[in-house]
Amino acid sequence: MNFGGPFFVLAIVAISMGCWLINNWIRAKHGYSISDDWGRNISREPDAERKVALLTSENERLNGQVGRLEERISVLERIATDPADRTARAIDALRDR
Repeated sequence: MNFGGPFFVLAIVAISMGCWLINNWIRAKHGYSISDDWGRNISREPDAERKVALLTSENERLNGQVGRLEERISVLERIATDPADRTARAIDALRDR
């Protein structure tokens, strides 16, 4: 095989382009941004940073809501598992105030 011939150079170019295409296909399949010919990432959505910020704030809000709901459920579990006479005495004590 003659390594100085044009077919060797064309083979290297073809292999490089094929690897670049496979790399971008894998990145796109898994949701990552693809790259251009010079390796710079191309964003699919121009407002991706804004969406990330909105999702982060919504995540914080939902985490707070889940915390409050867990507290309410623990109170309801305590009421449901307490003996009936203790719950009745607690309610009567609240009425006497």
